[in-house]
Amino acid sequence: MNVSSGQKAPPGELGRLLRYWRDVRGVSQLDLSLEAGVSQRQISFIESGRSVPGRDTLLSLAHTLDVPLRERNVLLLAAGYAPVYSEAPWNAQEMHSVTRALERIIRQHEPFPAIVMDRHWNVLMTNQAAPRFFNCFIDMAAREGPRNMLHLMFDPQGMRPFVADWDNVSRSLLQRVYRESVGHVIDDNTRRLLDELLAYPDVPRDWKAHHAPSATPTMPVIPLGFVSEGVVLRYFSMVTSVGTPQTVAAQELRLECMFPADDATEARHQQLLAAHAKER
Repeated sequence: MNVSSGQKAPPGELGRLLRYWRDVRGVSQLDLSLEAGVSQRQISFIESGRSVPGRDTLLSLAHTLDVPLRERNVLLLAAGYAPVYSEAPWNAQEMHSVTRALERIIRQHEPFPAIVMDRHWNVLMTNQAAPRFFNCFIDMAAREGPRNMLHLMFDPQGMRPFVADWDNVSRSLLQRVYRESVGHVIDDNTRRLLDELLAYPDVPRDWKAHHAPSATPTMPVIPLGFVSEGVVLRYFSMVTSVGTPQTVAAQELRLECMFPADDATEARHQQLLAAHAKER
C-alpha cells in the first residue's frame, strides 16, 4: 500500500490508503468524522475515489488517525500534493540540534552502554561503553555492518550464547518490535526483520502468546541477563524518543540506555570493562 516519493499514485490509491489506516486504528467513518471535524460524507467520497480533500483536511485526518510522518507523506503524494515532512537522513544538517543532544546523553551515560537506533534497530550512534561491553563477549570488529541490535542478540555467532533465560528474553524482544514500532504499525522492513529473526535457531514459535514474567516479584522490570564467567549480569533499558517530532528522521530515532538492575551487576560491570581494557 506504499507510494514512493516521485511516483504517481495509481487511481483510487488515496481512498485505499485512508481505509487502510482506519482499519488499522479500528475507527469507523463516523468516529473519524467526529474526531477530525470532517463530514462523514466527505470521508466516504474520499475513500470511494469520488473526491480529493484539501491538503489541510487530509493532514487533519492523518493526525486524527495517528499516521506516522513517513506515511503521511505517502498520503499527500497519493492526493497529488508535495510531501510536508522532511525525509532527510538522521545526520542531516537540519537534525544537528537533535543529534548533538543525543551525543550528550550517550556520553553522560558512561560507563554503561547507550545506543541510538533507527526504526529497524540499526545502530546509528553509540557511546564508548557499548562496544567495550559487547567486546567483552565477542569480537565486534568481526561482525559485518550495518550493525543491527536485534541480529546481534539473536545470532548464535553474536550475543545469543551469552544471553541468560533465552526463551523469555527472545519473546520479550520480539514483542518489543511490535510494541515500539513507529505508530504501532509493522511496515514491510520491520516484517522482513521479524522473519529474519525467526529464522535463527531456538526462537520460540509461540512468541506472540502471553507468558508470565520469570523475574522475581520485587523486580519492577524484566531484566536482560548476560552470562560472564558463570555470573549473570542483569540490566534493564530505558527507551527515549524525540518529543513532538516534525521530521521523519526525528520521529524514527530511538535511544536505548542500559542500566544495571542490581548493585552486584553494577560492580561486576565495572570489573568486566576494566579487565577487558587490561587484556588489550
